[in-house]
Amino acid sequence: MSTPQDFSEEDLRRIDEEMERISVDDVLLQTLVTLLNLAARKAGLATPPGQEGPKPDLEQMGQAIEGARALLPVVEKRHAEQLGPVRDTLSQLQMAYSQLSQAGGAAGAEPGKPEPAAGEPKEPKEPKEGGEGEQGGRGPAQSSGRLWVPGQ
Repeated sequence: MSTPQDFSEEDLRRIDEEMERISVDDVLLQTLVTLLNLAARKAGLATPPGQEGPKPDLEQMGQAIEGARALLPVVEKRHAEQLGPVRDTLSQLQMAYSQLSQAGGAAGAEPGKPEPAAGEPKEPKEPKEGGEGEQGGRGPAQSSGRLWVPGQ
């Protein structure tokens, strides 16, 4: 990694000019798009049809989804009308995460939360709709708003 001593006066001037030109908004939008792209790659969705890609990395995919979900409200304040495709992509990635989790034996895992290691106790399952539990049978993830449910 370069240190400030490694840069010439001209290099430092160009860096300073670039920092003046870039807005925080630009960085937030670029980070949001980068997280969505990384989530798709970690899911194995970027592999060309007919080719076998790497095994999905659900932990990394979940972390990217959670990061995008955290940034979305910040970016929506200024760009809500332009974020339809971003919201659609995020929803599709959340559905893919759910499907991949279920296929891999990690049903009900939250994005960004790793599954317990072999031999570790899993959290108890919440009662189904209509049973006793938080907010009329909804589990803690759903009642907190962290669980994406179509139509809600």
